[in-house]
Amino acid sequence: MVTVTLKDARQRLGQLVDAVARGEEVVITRRGRRAARLQAVEDRPPPGLPNLDEFRTSLRIEGSLTESLLQMRDEERA
Repeated sequence: MVTVTLKDARQRLGQLVDAVARGEEVVITRRGRRAARLQAVEDRPPPGLPNLDEFRTSLRIEGSLTESLLQMRDEERA
C-alpha cells in the first residue's frame, strides 16, 4: 500500500494511476488523516437493455393511443 499526501498526489498523479493499474493500493492523506483511496476500475461490459418483447405484447390498446392514455390516467385518479 502506498500512502501519499494530497500535495504529493497532485504532483505525481500519473505515477499513482500507473501504480494502481499494476494492482497497488494508493491512499491519499489530508492533514495526516486518510481522505481517499485510488483503486482500479473493473472492466465489466455495460449491462444490456432488457428484452421488452413480452411487455409489448401484453399491451392492449384499442382506438388511439392518446385516448387510451387519457382513459388510463382518469381510471388511476378515480
